[in-house]
Amino acid sequence: MIRLILLLLGHDFIRRRWPMLAVVGLVWTVLGAAIFIDALDGVMYFPIHVFGYLLLIEAVVTLIVTPTGADTRIVLRKARGVVFLLLGLLVVDAHHAASVILAMMFGLAFLADGIFRMAAAAVVRFVGWRLSFLTGLLELGFAIFMFEPYPTFYAGTVPYCIGMGIFLSGCGLLRQAFRLKRLPQHAAASLWLSRDPGGDSAVLPVEEEGAFEPVGDLIVHVWTPTGSAEDVVPQPIVDRYIAAVDSKGVISTGHAAMEAPPDIYISHYPKVEIDRSQTDFARILRASADNDVPGRFQPSYAIESAGWCDSTAQVHFEHYNRGRLVAFWRRYRVNEIYNLTNRNCSSTVAYALEAALEGSLAEPGLGLRALLRAMFNPELWVAAQLQRRAEAMAWTPGLVLDYARTLRAAIQPTPLGWSTLFAQSSRFWRYARMVQRREPMRNIETIRDEVSRRKTRGAKPHP
Repeated sequence: MIRLILLLLGHDFIRRRWPMLAVVGLVWTVLGAAIFIDALDGVMYFPIHVFGYLLLIEAVVTLIVTPTGADTRIVLRKARGVVFLLLGLLVVDAHHAASVILAMMFGLAFLADGIFRMAAAAVVRFVGWRLSFLTGLLELGFAIFMFEPYPTFYAGTVPYCIGMGIFLSGCGLLRQAFRLKRLPQHAAASLWLSRDPGGDSAVLPVEEEGAFEPVGDLIVHVWTPTGSAEDVVPQPIVDRYIAAVDSKGVISTGHAAMEAPPDIYISHYPKVEIDRSQTDFARILRASADNDVPGRFQPSYAIESAGWCDSTAQVHFEHYNRGRLVAFWRRYRVNEIYNLTNRNCSSTVAYALEAALEGSLAEPGLGLRALLRAMFNPELWVAAQLQRRAEAMAWTPGLVLDYARTLRAAIQPTPLGWSTLFAQSSRFWRYARMVQRREPMRNIETIRDEVSRRKTRGAKPHP
């Protein structure tokens, strides 16, 4: 999540404030280590019950303000609220059985994540897969540490996990701060932090440094696997995020593209169609160089859709940094190599979107407040989980669609969260005072007209 926050805060923010990031990372690292060590002797000074009540409050707020719907980011936020609610209840419960249940839950979570990370690294072999495999091994070791009762007989489960989480996030922030210290003056943070920047240098020409005025909306086009195939055999989740199989056994992985009028269209495609039969599909999943094939870039959405079909879903961005996007695209398109799991259409769109949204959360004069606001943005938490899964496996059209929708919600002026709850509460109390004073009520047509005007005022098109 740290990488995503720094990227959205932008080059100017992180280049001027890297010492502040380093100090925050150092303090966070020391705090995490202190909490973890404090729990080893069974005598804890960390206020566990206060943390439990904070979890309960956060869970209640998340569940109240999250709208209904089947969208992935909504489902993830609801799941986060339910998990926080369960964890909060177990933390505030003083019974020993609660500590045992927490230990088993955390242990299973680390075990499942470690196995997934190791399996994805062994099969896909993406850039940095060895480090990811080692991280999975460490997660398995920590899961075993959670399962066995020594040394506190499960009484230190929560401090262990809190301390480890704070310690790792602090180390990540400290590492990124010193890495960004070397960020050149005319460099794009998106290219600097990207796993595949499409070039050896992230330095931008001076004329590309500023944001150019866009002509129209930035549009992310996604052809989902089920929407681009016929007679699909239903496979929940698999056909949404990985691939769909039709009645003839042919696999469809979908497609993703980006359009920024008037002259930018980003659509990476293999020059020769890849054989995606079930017998050969496992071999081409590896992101190694032997699976690199010549690629091509489609000229426009009109031409691509005419030769295939219209995109299944679109996500619109009204404000973006066209200069960063132009710089990214000029560097990326120099190399036309296509790889199904490492350098595909979805990863191209994901990196281009990050370049276009660089600095979208930075506001003049906020400083540390901008960082804290981004860290507590619930949509960024969801986006970070999607990004984490994609980088541990591969970017797919389904993941790009959810990622784009979540980032669009994250950069809105008032994302769902505490601010929304306060706004709803203030409206409720104003209405209650009006009823208490028995002010004359207007007729129902007038009320409906006013509600309709408020909803359409400043409304943006839904993706």
